[in-house]
Amino acid sequence: MQVLKEINLEVRKGEIISIVGPSGAGKTTLLLIMGTLEKADSGKVWIDETDLSRLSEKKLSDFRNQNIGFVFQFHQLLPEFTALENVMIPALIGNAKRSEAEKNAKELLSLMHLTDRMEHKPAQLSGGEKQRVAVARALINRPSVVFADEPSGSLDSDNKAELHALFFELRDKLDQTFVIVTHDEQLASITDRTIHLIDGKIASMK
Repeated sequence: MQVLKEINLEVRKGEIISIVGPSGAGKTTLLLIMGTLEKADSGKVWIDETDLSRLSEKKLSDFRNQNIGFVFQFHQLLPEFTALENVMIPALIGNAKRSEAEKNAKELLSLMHLTDRMEHKPAQLSGGEKQRVAVARALINRPSVVFADEPSGSLDSDNKAELHALFFELRDKLDQTFVIVTHDEQLASITDRTIHLIDGKIASMK
């Protein structure tokens, strides 16, 4: 079964785009392929002049660690580690010095307004706080792009609004690029572009 058909999409640096469409339209599949977590049967994905189809599995894994950030609906934090440690993990995997990883993680958590929550474990954090820690973790290696799959789907209205505002704050302060799959019409309405997927095809782009 062919999930995606004739997809041709370019995302510019510093852009925040949303991908919307009914369930089964292929939104998450497109996000996973763009994020190199799944491989397409045909076609290519380029990030920063790099043709990802030409990379070995090891080089692709290294590229993903350094250039791509992910935020999922249910934060995926490791419960045994503090907020600070969770944010540091991708940097340590990328062989950053521990002191440098900790410094950068603290700066990001401060940017997320979580300075007083750094030593708390996920079970001690609210849903909104956990998702902001997940965003900080996605940003620790200063990726070219962050892919987010329903990032506010499990949050209440206040935390949704705060998270959505945070994406734009990060774009303004870090020139960060975001590609966001969402069912949230309010979020889609404020992104720079909205990609509508229907039956695996781009139905509109505006």
